[in-house]
Amino acid sequence: MDVNDVPTHHMVYGTLRDFITGEELVDTDDERIRQDLSRMMVEKLGYNKEELEPRCFIETLFNRQFVRSNIELAVTLKGFGKKFLVIRYGAGSLVSRERSAIAAARVLEKSYQIPLAVVTNGRDAELLDTATKEVLATGMEAIPTRNRAEKMLAELEFRAPAEGKKREGEMRILNAFDVEVCCRSI
Repeated sequence: MDVNDVPTHHMVYGTLRDFITGEELVDTDDERIRQDLSRMMVEKLGYNKEELEPRCFIETLFNRQFVRSNIELAVTLKGFGKKFLVIRYGAGSLVSRERSAIAAARVLEKSYQIPLAVVTNGRDAELLDTATKEVLATGMEAIPTRNRAEKMLAELEFRAPAEGKKREGEMRILNAFDVEVCCRSI
């Protein structure tokens, strides 16, 4: 295998400090983009670090396939008490990541469904309504500023949690979409 065929998201440069928590993390190209997202949320969009929960995850096991679906950031405005937005990062096409982001927002919390999701590749983004699956806005500016989020909260619907077969269906979507296949032997 040629060195140019190695996926760049697996290059390890050492360690770095998480912008939000200060925790030491493995320094990869993907992690640098995640840190840039966190920094943007605070420095450009006006969120407090305490309103951002990094590295949430959902674990699924179907057909002997264990998958850990990562959510880069879950956002809760101070004083509101509910997560209203999840942000998922992945290199490449955003369209191919929409459905798994919606599924993650629908099942991350046990007592309600998170109404908004963002998919981003670090250069582009889409804001999604998790109830209708509609793309509400595109571009990095689609990620709501804190001020805009405060105004949006009054109109957001926090639906009852997905239960039974509906919850299982969303979990199956996460399992299928997020299975890691990039490093299998050729």
